[in-house]
Amino acid sequence: GGPGRTWPSGAMFWKFDLHTSSHLDTLLEREDLSLLELLDEEDVLQECKVVNRKLLDFLLQPPHLQAMVAWVTQEPPASGEERLRYKYPSVACEILTSDVPQINDALGADESLLNRLYGFLQSSGSLNPLLASFFSKVMGILINRKTDQLVSFLRKKDDFVDLLLQHIGTSAIMDLLLRLLTCVERPQLRQDVVNWLNEEKIVQRLIEQIHPSKDDNQHSNASQSLCDIIRLSREQMIQVQDSLEPDQLLTTLEKQETIEQLLSNMLEGEQSQSVIVSGIQVLLTLLEPRRPSVDGQLELLAQATLDSSMSSVGALHALRPRLSRFHQLLLEPPELEPLRTTWGNLAPPLGNTRLHVVKLLASALSANDPALTQELLALDVPNTMLDLFFHYMFNNFLHAQVEFCVSAMLSAGPPSDRRGGGAWAHVQLRPPILPRSTGGPRKGYMGHLTRLANALVQNTEKGPNAEQLGQLLKELPGEQQERWEAFVAGPLAETNKKNMVDLVSTHHLHSSSDDEDDRLKEFNFPEEAVLQQAFMDFQMQRMTSAFIDHFGFNDEEFGEQEENTATHPTHPTLPPCTLQPNANLLEICYKDRIQQFDDEDEDEEEGQGSGESDEEDGAWQGSQLARGARRGQPPGVR
Repeated sequence: GGPGRTWPSGAMFWKFDLHTSSHLDTLLEREDLSLLELLDEEDVLQECKVVNRKLLDFLLQPPHLQAMVAWVTQEPPASGEERLRYKYPSVACEILTSDVPQINDALGADESLLNRLYGFLQSSGSLNPLLASFFSKVMGILINRKTDQLVSFLRKKDDFVDLLLQHIGTSAIMDLLLRLLTCVERPQLRQDVVNWLNEEKIVQRLIEQIHPSKDDNQHSNASQSLCDIIRLSREQMIQVQDSLEPDQLLTTLEKQETIEQLLSNMLEGEQSQSVIVSGIQVLLTLLEPRRPSVDGQLELLAQATLDSSMSSVGALHALRPRLSRFHQLLLEPPELEPLRTTWGNLAPPLGNTRLHVVKLLASALSANDPALTQELLALDVPNTMLDLFFHYMFNNFLHAQVEFCVSAMLSAGPPSDRRGGGAWAHVQLRPPILPRSTGGPRKGYMGHLTRLANALVQNTEKGPNAEQLGQLLKELPGEQQERWEAFVAGPLAETNKKNMVDLVSTHHLHSSSDDEDDRLKEFNFPEEAVLQQAFMDFQMQRMTSAFIDHFGFNDEEFGEQEENTATHPTHPTLPPCTLQPNANLLEICYKDRIQQFDDEDEDEEEGQGSGESDEEDGAWQGSQLARGARRGQPPGVR
């Protein structure tokens, strides 16, 4: 081929013999070939994925399959170099999970191989995290591809759930539980798996793992498993509207007695920060609003919101008697070492426990449950949160949660109890009115404080509690009322003005094309005309020199065009005489579109009629006239 010719990538691959299967094929012809020697080859995995028949025949021999399963489930010898210990287990895992149908069939049909895999879970001690990831990956591909066989196999094992929970502190085993819930595609089979796990009391036993007697990894992974079960089950309920029965795992999780068991583990007896944080994460997930996640299901939004409020009833009822314990955690947190920061020492620091407690109480307030809100106000929880807000002045995680809490209280309807309403409104008015400091470095909460002040101003002017808020502002002492009004009119207004961003700059230079753009705005061009103009621009890019010679106008015609444009108002319905030059242009373009295969003949004829230099000059002049004609043509043509 010539210098401009390109070879298809596939043709080049085979033409130059870039594939390497011939080397493996030669190797596989040896009778004394060992599995270790084969796995040392760099391209063994690639050849396996492209279904090399000779290679698969070798790998699928029972002794070789058993050896690969043993590698991914048994601890390698401690002798030898550390970097080579897991070489063969890693390659064996990649081969077993290469998603080759022949390998999947061989693993799923051989119960002895499945028992070898299952034996990994029966280890009495802690699991090797790397081998656990290999094991989970192999089981995951079997759950996905050989679902019936593997689910049937696991259901026969009475100790399967016990072993899962025993090793739940290993992240790969937690992943295996989630694969069992997510990789089963057929709805009826998935429902059977969910019912089976519910009968095994998987939810209650996961909650038992969130207990001070367990280690932190068990707390974290059990909590994450419960959160994933909640989210996956709710999403599944939205996607599968014609489900015959509700998700039993989700139903169990949303029961009040289940949540009370979790709260008891968190707050009674010996307290553990890890247990409290892990338990709060589950409660926050239960209180999350449901959102339809499938396109085109906007009509389900109202139903999803209703279901969300109903599903959180159990959590709110179980939470209400324990609010005083959570409030006590804000006042007397677990002991923490002083924390030295770039701007000073924190003694004690806020801590992850109190931050999660604030998140939980803010989420509970946003649920707009009247009884729970009254209990929080009676405990003076909002003011405690505000004290933390101003004390930890650079903890924006805390500031965001307190802002969310106060904003939710401002926008909620007024409580029925008059005494509760007064305390509630006092809490809302407190943060923006009381000035905190003047001068010095800017506090980290100032941005959130500005937003709280704006929320208060907006709800005072118009909102469900506007009348009550306005009355309370009038009842403030004269000095505080003056300071508040001065703050709103002065610093707050200035800050809002600085934060206002102009989307379009009004300061720009005026160009001569602006006048033309203004005239063009008067016309409403149809979409077809715009597409046609784009095609014409494309065609003009591929014009030949002969075509350019016949294109455009001579000097007299171009001058007449200018005069016509100047003396006649531009309008889409101009007389035919005015549009004649541009009509010729359109006719030429359409002829070029229809007769695009005759370009070579036209080039040859033009080359015979003029010299090379004349042809270049004509092309340049024609292209210049073409651009001038396009700038001068009426907008109705373009």
